[in-house]
Amino acid sequence: MAKIIFKNPLSFQNGTGFTTDPANTEVNALTSITFTYSIGQAVSPSSSVVFGAITPTDIFTIDNGSMILANGGITGSFTETGNQNISASLTVDGNVTIDGILIAEKVETEVSQSVTLFESGSTLFGDTLADEHYMTGSMFSSGSLTVNAGNSIIEISNDTSLVDGSATSIVTENAAKSYADDQSDDQQTYLRKSFTHTGSFVDASTATFTSTTASAPTGLTSTSEEDFMFFVNGVIAEHDALTVQQSGSTFYMSVNNNSVGYDLESSDEIVAWGKFNS
Repeated sequence: MAKIIFKNPLSFQNGTGFTTDPANTEVNALTSITFTYSIGQAVSPSSSVVFGAITPTDIFTIDNGSMILANGGITGSFTETGNQNISASLTVDGNVTIDGILIAEKVETEVSQSVTLFESGSTLFGDTLADEHYMTGSMFSSGSLTVNAGNSIIEISNDTSLVDGSATSIVTENAAKSYADDQSDDQQTYLRKSFTHTGSFVDASTATFTSTTASAPTGLTSTSEEDFMFFVNGVIAEHDALTVQQSGSTFYMSVNNNSVGYDLESSDEIVAWGKFNS
């Protein structure tokens, strides 16, 4: 083995991560010594190397052939088997596939419209009145629907009679048509009712008719004295001198004798024509 002999003293000292044996020993022309140098861990290709910290001054790159860590970015694929906590923002340019459950306090997307899913289960679709939302398929709602200025709708009703009169229901086309048809039939039947009855003398100012007046359906004015004409011996009696009243199955006609200028007599023929029920 060759030996190196120095004319002037040479000294090797230990440093961070570097060990010399012997250390701090001067070597000169008269010295013949063997030094051993070592670091704190093996660095062969099969060794497990541990670094306390690595601080690059420019670009730091780790490349194992399938994944590259370089300059603040990751290129390639990797599998995370443990938990990963991100305390800052995460930006993904590609797609994100989640095989398990996504748990988030708030999910918000922005493309051409805005969608927000809150932790409570509430959602917010759109952020302006110009936004439009389309849905294909069925929608089931167990709550109420509020439209514009706080008007709430809790059901779509198929009540063809509309007897509920609900302020929070909207009706189906079938309910509206059925109700309108029924109303139309009732009104037409009422408007066509015109019957004639002969009255019975009671006294000088009163005559009775054994009949009942027709009841006006919803939407039409209630039946009144104006819906009848009365004839005494073929002469029409003025309406402003008459009053009528329904009492059970008897219809009463009373005249103001002073206004008509005559009294009813038992021999008079008194006829009424108008909206009797039959």
